[in-house]
This record gives sequence, structure tokens and C-alpha cells, in this order.
Amino acid sequence: MKSKLLTIALFLGIHDISLAQRVIDLSSGKDTAALPANNTEFVMTDSISGNRTVLNVTKPSLTVYTPEKEKSNKTAIVICPGGAFHALDIDNEGYSVAKLLVAKGYTAIVLKYRLVHINMEAANPLAELGKLANDFKMLEKRMAPDVPLAIADGKAAIAYVKKNAAKLGINPAKVGIVGFSAGGTIAAAMAYSEDSQSRPAFSAPIYAYLAPFDRQAVPSNATPLFISVAADDDFKFDSNSAKLYQKWKNSGASAELHIYAKGHHGFGTKKQNLPVDHWFDRFTDWLSFLGFDR
Repeated sequence: MKSKLLTIALFLGIHDISLAQRVIDLSSGKDTAALPANNTEFVMTDSISGNRTVLNVTKPSLTVYTPEKEKSNKTAIVICPGGAFHALDIDNEGYSVAKLLVAKGYTAIVLKYRLVHINMEAANPLAELGKLANDFKMLEKRMAPDVPLAIADGKAAIAYVKKNAAKLGINPAKVGIVGFSAGGTIAAAMAYSEDSQSRPAFSAPIYAYLAPFDRQAVPSNATPLFISVAADDDFKFDSNSAKLYQKWKNSGASAELHIYAKGHHGFGTKKQNLPVDHWFDRFTDWLSFLGFDR
């Protein structure tokens, strides 16, 4: 959440042209080459790393990445980037994850969900978010009204993928979700869902914000969980990740937990020359164990 030197541009739909096959307006279910002209989305590009951050999403959308037909394992994974419900770390926790999944035969679908509005006329639009990160109670209060909207977009995404499985070339019984930080909140919410239309075949909350589910019971026939976090998480999300694992275990449901000694919050697809760099390998090992790679 630390602010960086960023370049601001009007966001009209960024994705890797070589892989992205479809961009879908989730509210209408229609394909779109670019977002509507009245959309307020912006992208901020880090001048050093080149990583992009998306702000002010008001119209949820999906970007679909499809593997070569002969390599497809018919499993689709909805990817939810994080950013405290104020932003989307779209490269580190979105498109880069999609590329890795597609290389292994998965259909990867990046969800852009609705966010808290940020004033783009400020000198540094993310400066206020950086300050809020140091006052987590205030941050929670500010983002609380938008969390249900983001979760609703997650439900709509899973439902859309299942309904349009034939068009997407996937098996509707093999639709899962992975989310990071705030996106992990969405992934966890889907795991708790009792609705068959929005309930995924598996869920992976990665260093997820889990406070909204502290008192929520594990559903019957709960979906399998993959949980990954660093012990030195900047927001101490490792504790709630461990509690989530214990809740699933106590209910008799399937869960796998990886708590890495070091890696901080937001590791995503970053390379830090630490064991946490290999969380994605453990994730796909887990998917293979469950049979989703075939």
C-alpha cells in the first residue's frame, strides 16, 4: 500500500493482447473491446517496475485468457487482484497470475470489481490510501460499504463463467477462484457461499482480509481451500489465515495452508529470492492433487 511515483492515464481496458481473448462487461454479459466512454476507471503505472494499478472501477468486467485448445484442462479460475478495495494490483496479482495459469492449461479470468472512489485530481491519488494503511480501523470503516459490492461482483463472475462454460470451452463443474488481499476476501466469500450458482469448485484466499467472516459458519460440503500467507504479513493476516484453516479442518472440510516465514503482504508474483516465491507451484500442485489439471 506504500505510495510510489506513478504515471496516471485514463484506463480504457489494459491487458496482454497476445493472451487475452475476450473482455466482458460483467453487468451485461456482453463482449467489449474497451470500457464504455463514461467509465471512470484509471490506471497508474509505476515508473520503476512498470506494474499497473487500476482505480475507480464502477463497472465490473472480466478479462478471459484462454490456453491452446489441445492444452486446455477445462478448468477455469477467476482471479481477484487486491488493493484494499480502493485499487487493483492488476499486474502483480492479476494478469501475471493469468499468464502462469494459462501456461499450465487453465482458462484464467481476471475480475475487475467495484472499488471505493479515489479523487484523481489530487497530486498523489494513492497518498491517502497509504496514510489509511497506518490506521487500519479507519481503512476498514472507509471500505466497508464497498465490500458487499465487490463480493457481489465475485458471485456474478462465478455465475457468468458457469453459465457460459460451453462458450469458454471449460467444464462448469471445474470453476474455481483465487484472490489476493481484498481479492482474497472475495475468494473466501465464495467459499462460504451456499448458492450453487456462485459456489466455486475450489477457492484460494491468498494473504486475505478475513475479518468479515470471523463468526460465519463453514457451510455443509464446503469447497476445498488453499491458503497462503507470510508470517511477517504487514497487516497480520497470517493469524486469520490460520484460523480459517482451523475452521475448515474442524468441520471436516478439505484445506491446505502454507505460512511462509518471510515475504510480507502483497507478494503475488514478485520474486524476492525467498521460499514464498514458490507459493504458485504449491497452488498448482494442490490443483493437480485434486484432479483439476486433467
